[in-house]
Amino acid sequence: MATDKVMDDEKRIDKAAYVLKAVAHPLRIRIIQMLNESTELNVSTIYKNLNAEQSLISHHLINMRDKGILDIRRSGKNIYYFLVDSAVSDVIDCIYKSKILN
Repeated sequence: MATDKVMDDEKRIDKAAYVLKAVAHPLRIRIIQMLNESTELNVSTIYKNLNAEQSLISHHLINMRDKGILDIRRSGKNIYYFLVDSAVSDVIDCIYKSKILN
């Protein structure tokens, strides 16, 4: 039984590291913050608000979608991105509130 708990803990730790690596970029953190405030946004809204190249933003969006942090909703020719789980933004908020950044 103790072995099962250790295995479960290891899986959770691996998943936590995976998610943290997936968001460990300033633009990705900004995208997550924007999506947390707006529920869903399309690529052009994101890259205009961040004053970044569309291709760069698309790269980050695809990366986070591939890792299960974001998902999409299609409406005609538009693709809207949204957070799969708002807990990701809670983690970022926790880091902001920690002494690490102060």
